[in-house]
Amino acid sequence: MNPEQIKAALGSGLLSFPVTHFDAQGRFAPESYKAHVEWLAGYDAPVLFAAGGTGEFFSLKPDEIPGVVAAAKEAAGDTAIVSGCGYGTDIAVDIARSVEKVGADGILLLPHYLIDAPQEGLYAHIKKVCQSVGIGVMVYNRDNSVLQADTLARLCDECPNLIGFKDGTGDIGLLRQVTAKMGDRLMYLGGMPTAEIFAEAYLGAGVTTYSSAVFNFVPGLANEFYVALRAGDRATCARILTDFFYPFMAIRNRVKGYAVSAIKAGVRLQGFDAGPVRAPLVDLTDEELTMLDTLIGSHKRKA
Repeated sequence: MNPEQIKAALGSGLLSFPVTHFDAQGRFAPESYKAHVEWLAGYDAPVLFAAGGTGEFFSLKPDEIPGVVAAAKEAAGDTAIVSGCGYGTDIAVDIARSVEKVGADGILLLPHYLIDAPQEGLYAHIKKVCQSVGIGVMVYNRDNSVLQADTLARLCDECPNLIGFKDGTGDIGLLRQVTAKMGDRLMYLGGMPTAEIFAEAYLGAGVTTYSSAVFNFVPGLANEFYVALRAGDRATCARILTDFFYPFMAIRNRVKGYAVSAIKAGVRLQGFDAGPVRAPLVDLTDEELTMLDTLIGSHKRKA
């Protein structure tokens, strides 16, 4: 896809980030991963993000990422695949070029590693990554990489393939400033953990879609919520939030890193051999797995 095509795809429906499957020795498990991606591609999600945050990008070696992306492309059929990308500038450029070669339809540029940076440094970093590839690039505003609206506008002027802005700050004031300033120049994506919790507020700020982590294991329920959100059906949204998302959030909040670990546990409970998380994350306890299993069971398995 060219940048405008992936921009259109990103804005056309609910999105998700498949977990990366590992075997018992912690190695990438492509066959199980492809089976899971193929299942997800059968639901309404126009784009899946391979090796993203929920896909444990932070624990993958740079030379593992193209293999994950290639496997996702093989399994996804007509569903577009965007790859995670990040770390320092030169490493990010190498990753971006490597996933472009294996067919990624775009990249999501995650925050750079560790240290805070001034706006001018963020500008130079993102500009270099964008100009290293021909595919579309989406930036992820969160943690130590928070672009201000003026910096983003400069990047849009310099980088035609910068097509998307994902927000994980929860700063609705800044987000609305960005959407007001940039208008339809960019596609806007909600990126808070368990994004459904924030989806109604983000919709009011001009963000029409988001990446659903729980789509990994209850894609039907995730789609039901998204359809209700876009239809303005607040009663259905409130019901699903109360019955599923708030209980899930209670499990997720028990231990740091469970925003990923609980998703991978849900995938395993749905019958896919996703394997454990990699250190420094930890897996759910048996008690917590039972809690999650009960929650999934109350909303129909394979739903």
